[in-house]
Amino acid sequence: MPQATPRSSLLGARPSVFLLAGAFVTGMFLFAQGGCGGDECQDAADCREDKGPPASNTEWVCEDKRCEQHSVQVPPPDSGTDAGTPDAGTPDAGTSDSGPTTVSVQVLAFNDFHGQLEEPAGQILTGVAPDGGPVRVSAGGVTYFARHIAALRATHPNTVVVAAGDLIGGSPLLSGLFHDEPTVEAMNLMGLDLVAVGNHEFDEGSTELLRMQSGGCHPVDGCLDGDGFPGAKFKFLAANVATGVDRTLFPRYDVREFEGVKVAFIGMTLEDTPESVIPTGVAGLTFKDEVQTVNALVPELRRQGVEAIIVVVHQGGIPTSGSLVNECKGAGADGLISGAIVGMAKGLNDAVDVIVSGHTHQAYNCVIDGKVVTSASSMGQLVTDIDLTLSKATGDVVEARANNVIVTRDVQEVGAVKELVTKYQELVAPRANRVIGWVSQTLRTQTDSAGQSTLGFVIADSHLEATKPANLGGAQVAFMNPGGMRAGIAQGEVTYGEAFTTQPFGNSLVTLTLTGAQIEQLLERQWRPSGATLMLLPSADFTYAFSASAPIGSRVDPASIRINGVPVSLTAEYRVTANNYLASGSDGFPVFAEGTNRLGGAVDSDALEAYLKAHSSMASPLPAPALNRITMLP
Repeated sequence: MPQATPRSSLLGARPSVFLLAGAFVTGMFLFAQGGCGGDECQDAADCREDKGPPASNTEWVCEDKRCEQHSVQVPPPDSGTDAGTPDAGTPDAGTSDSGPTTVSVQVLAFNDFHGQLEEPAGQILTGVAPDGGPVRVSAGGVTYFARHIAALRATHPNTVVVAAGDLIGGSPLLSGLFHDEPTVEAMNLMGLDLVAVGNHEFDEGSTELLRMQSGGCHPVDGCLDGDGFPGAKFKFLAANVATGVDRTLFPRYDVREFEGVKVAFIGMTLEDTPESVIPTGVAGLTFKDEVQTVNALVPELRRQGVEAIIVVVHQGGIPTSGSLVNECKGAGADGLISGAIVGMAKGLNDAVDVIVSGHTHQAYNCVIDGKVVTSASSMGQLVTDIDLTLSKATGDVVEARANNVIVTRDVQEVGAVKELVTKYQELVAPRANRVIGWVSQTLRTQTDSAGQSTLGFVIADSHLEATKPANLGGAQVAFMNPGGMRAGIAQGEVTYGEAFTTQPFGNSLVTLTLTGAQIEQLLERQWRPSGATLMLLPSADFTYAFSASAPIGSRVDPASIRINGVPVSLTAEYRVTANNYLASGSDGFPVFAEGTNRLGGAVDSDALEAYLKAHSSMASPLPAPALNRITMLP
């Protein structure tokens, strides 16, 4: 397998793509209604916008400024549990060419979109200013994302668009209220081809995920937008999600053929998905080792004449803070990124050419063990442009180059996608804009050196208050997991939409009984042998101290654990509240699952709304809590 070569420049070796994007903007102003006038077009997105979806087994193509439908042979999505049989991966259309000895293929990749249809708040680091400060640019928003995808697609006839998991789940209200149907519909318009499942795809369970593929209204809420839901036109892949012996929830892989050369895309989630999802979300499923899964498929693919293999996996790495989007700096070996994806890349068969990764919400562009390894941040802020050169004689990848492209907002929005977003904005506005409280300072998810955050404390306090009455659980302390907070709350009035975005999972509260000794065990589990740390956020009047230098498993001083200033007795029993995700033992806290005398409670977002209403007003907004519940000692 040849040494892959990533592109090094920030915006890549293809400035013509962005000149083309600029030409789109100029061209759009030449038409009275935007898009294309009559039969004229600039790209396939204009054709979809003006003429609607193409006929079955065809795709719009803009040729000589005219929209034409070209036939394609893409295997239809399979929503049944039989989807993982070896025939999953029927080749796509392609034409033989006796001229050139190679064929080029473009793969456009992204990850961790999380239903972010509107412009996300975060920015992308692009460089360093003359004064040494960071240079950042706002990026993302599905209407712009769709235009960047269309612009890149227009440069290459052999293009496949893929996503590395968490396309849905953990979504803002605009998508989450409608069970992420808006995101699926937006991706249909954009032309997504394949998506590997991620852990958040299972937030509402495998049956609901199958509905995302096959369509139909929600079994409880129906179709909240007033019309039907067609399901995904793209295909979900789940090579390591088993439903039985030699059965997977979705196909293991998909094979596309370009000018006689086959390319396989294997899609997977992380093996540890059950640790990140409530048990009911993954009931009846087995999540298998990622490396073993891929390596077992290589001989099968080679028997089909496949030599070019791309792994699309929801697992990732960690670059150094402050790295640019096309760098690979990190704390790992040789100064490269660290994290699970590194060991995975080294363990995968050398037949694998490219790994499209995700899960960590980071941006990097690496070559690890001869394989190109990429990740495109999150929320649709980047798209990875991967160019493959394939040998027609052998089918091998002879060159692979990647470039993380920033999804800037200086391009023309795709009209059809904008209409879709506007439709759902109008539907959700009455609920989203309802004011439920006020805060005197911005409540942040960011933590101090001891792992404390103002937002985490407010949420934990709201959970305690909702379950403190004897008839509602008799809780004495509540704990919040940091991963359950998806966004901060800005200073001033707080709307329902903001509160939902903060806690978008719809978790319910559970109050259970733990002994003092179990509470100590719970706290010790915050530091993992792997080196990872996951600090729980406790409610008011629960305090303790830990030593950062003490051995893992012995960092918390039992005598320092107090509730309302009273030391916790290791033999006494206490009522503890957590959301149902934590209460099931997820996030690596199995002690919660040992809790007894369980009592279900309110939905977490409802508890936060009630707390804000009770403790804030326009004249007297809720103050940010002091970060004094956890004390870090040397």
